[in-house]
Amino acid sequence: MLKVLVASSKGGCGKSTIATNLAAYSALKGKATVLADADRQGSSSRWCEKRAELDTAVLPVDATRKGWQQRIPEDAERVIIDSGAGIRASEIAEFLDDVDVIVVPVLPSVVDLEATVPFLKDIAALPRIKKGKVAVGLVANRTKPWTNASQNAIAEIRGFPFPIIAQLRDTQAYSLMNGLGRSIFDYHSEIVRSHQEDWEKLLRWLKKHG
Repeated sequence: MLKVLVASSKGGCGKSTIATNLAAYSALKGKATVLADADRQGSSSRWCEKRAELDTAVLPVDATRKGWQQRIPEDAERVIIDSGAGIRASEIAEFLDDVDVIVVPVLPSVVDLEATVPFLKDIAALPRIKKGKVAVGLVANRTKPWTNASQNAIAEIRGFPFPIIAQLRDTQAYSLMNGLGRSIFDYHSEIVRSHQEDWEKLLRWLKKHG
């Protein structure tokens, strides 16, 4: 069972979007998938409800309640955890015995980069991460690679203590699909396929650690 925590200290970074798309990808590959929603806003849980009638439904679990781990079915093959907004390193530590990897979305803006640096330094010092027991990967989210701002941000992120495992381009498609309980992987138009390619490095990274 691969268990993935999607977490960030900065709100509005696309954390739930990444969690739901990862869950959909896993379900579409035939894996019994659970999406544990630790965010009190409940965005991921609502997405699961909208997807419930599909053959590739994802089981929601309320991870804001104690003992949520016991509510994960024994036959689950993938567990994606959508952390609470603005999570701190001390709260990350509470998940480390239950996850294999952590995915951290980062927006390519000065404000977001400055807010993310101390968070990454703090989690890098956590014992299980420091010893390499739990891998951490960064996702540069909502990038506009044709702009100098995004290019400069990517260069700065490369100096962070963890590797960039994906660069996801900015598109309205994610918001539209999320509202339908769908994902970037549920469609196959030429435009959508180009955005699916953005995920390939991240998916390979997860497979490596799974």
